Amino acid sequence: MSKSSQPAAITVVRVTRGATWILALSLMGGSVAGCLGAEIEANTRQLQAQQAELEQLKGEIAALRQPQASYTAAAAPVGACDMDVMRKATQRGGEAFAKSDFKQALGYYQDAQTACAGNAEAELNLARAHEALGEREAAIGNYTRAANAASGSDPAIVKQARDALERLRAAK
Repeated sequence: MSKSSQPAAITVVRVTRGATWILALSLMGGSVAGCLGAEIEANTRQLQAQQAELEQLKGEIAALRQPQASYTAAAAPVGACDMDVMRKATQRGGEAFAKSDFKQALGYYQDAQTACAGNAEAELNLARAHEALGEREAAIGNYTRAANAASGSDPAIVKQARDALERLRAAK
């Protein structure tokens, strides 16, 4: 073989090896594309399901944003009292208080006070809940109202309220 024919042979070998690699890569690409096609299809289905779920959630959010009916009760006129509501709220407040859930107890006691505005027992329970929450000034106000509301009608509430007021004022 002459010197001039050697480069041609090397070129053919190089081209042949390159063609082999191209052929191998294209065959692999075809099988990879087949695998990727299945993955792409699965991802597309998942995306469509997520979009449907997102639309459903948007609908739920829109429904929640609609004006809600107000459930706050108006204060009963002074002297008017719904004893049934007060009893139930006081009972639930006592249960929450016993579990040391003072914030929930306060809410129930506020309901009781709303049902029977100016009721000494309701004021006393509110005062206790405020005191348990560390709300000293609110507790003093409720203990004072409890003592005033009970004066002449319930000496036990008057004594409890005054004892608590002395204790809170001494702790100042």
